[in-house]
Amino acid sequence: MSNLELAEAIGLSPAQCSRRHHRLEEGGVIARYEARLRPAAVGLHVTAFVHIGMERGHMRDLKLFRQTLARMPEVLECHSVTGDFDYVLKVIARDLEGLNVFLTERLVALPGVNLVRSSVCLEEIKPRSALPLPE
Repeated sequence: MSNLELAEAIGLSPAQCSRRHHRLEEGGVIARYEARLRPAAVGLHVTAFVHIGMERGHMRDLKLFRQTLARMPEVLECHSVTGDFDYVLKVIARDLEGLNVFLTERLVALPGVNLVRSSVCLEEIKPRSALPLPE
């Protein structure tokens, strides 16, 4: 959406809209801009959610684990969670074989990883990245 279209939609002048937009960027409210690609269009056909349990009492391993995950392009998201597992990952791969290699050769080899369970996504029903802001 262009600045002019946005200004018209919210009833501001383009200059006012641009200033507010710039303030949101400067204030850190707008974190980044990105294009959302269709995974299948770029050869990525398998999405999985991976639950990871970590060995207890190895803080050095946790730091290395997080640093290594941050560099793995297959890992789209990583969340520290409560419950039976310590982390949940959203992972993408070309196919089931690629997912298997990622899980069995790369992920389980990371320091501190004790348990890995995965669920393959059959269908993405509600892809959304927009936040539910109050009106």
